[in-house]
Amino acid sequence: MNISNAYELSSPYIKPMNLDGVPSGSDSEDMFSSVFQSALNSLNKTNGYLSQAENEEIRLALGETDNAHDLSIALQKASTALQYTVAIRDKFLEAYKEIINMQF
Repeated sequence: MNISNAYELSSPYIKPMNLDGVPSGSDSEDMFSSVFQSALNSLNKTNGYLSQAENEEIRLALGETDNAHDLSIALQKASTALQYTVAIRDKFLEAYKEIINMQF
């Protein structure tokens, strides 16, 4: 084994970095855009679950349905999605505060 080859990185997941330690090119922008779009999709899905739960509550209250099982499922989906969204928000804020406190 040649010693110069031992330190070559050929993984598709490892991107070349510039002097600032940021992936070179627009890869970092694409990665941020991808993460941001994923967060927006998650938020939209959570809003959809909350809306479904509210609609099921209204239908049950108006007597349009007598199936409490659908209401229970909708409420559980909404609750789980909201907990997940809040956890992501908390982690994002924690990371943001850590970045703000970094010394350059």
